[in-house]
Amino acid sequence: MTPVDALAAAAALHLGFQLVVTAVVYPALAEVPHDDWQRAHDAHSRRITLVVGLVYGLLAAACLWVLVSGSTHLAALISVAGAVISALATAFVAAPVHGELGRAGRNGHLMSRLRSADRVRLCGAVVCALFALLA
Repeated sequence: MTPVDALAAAAALHLGFQLVVTAVVYPALAEVPHDDWQRAHDAHSRRITLVVGLVYGLLAAACLWVLVSGSTHLAALISVAGAVISALATAFVAAPVHGELGRAGRNGHLMSRLRSADRVRLCGAVVCALFALLA
């Protein structure tokens, strides 16, 4: 397996995960009744943390392998940039917003910020996967 092969596999895993979060998980979370919000959000946070760590860990390892291998293939570097965009949106927007949602409860502004960060992550995942396949 080459670094680019590893990147393509990790990018595909990441895109699949992100599509499920965008199309299934967040819409279901948004439909939770206000009275059940805290329990549902806490359960979501506990369940998804391991999966997020695994997916982003594999993606980070593959990106790092591409970068340390000295690859200068533009498509591979764009793929890595897509992964970085998703990771930054997660670390600096989605994760803190989830923290606020856990403390303060659901509100429209926080849910809107979360869905915006999610769209950025999805775009990053698409770029990452598409350009990994082109590399």
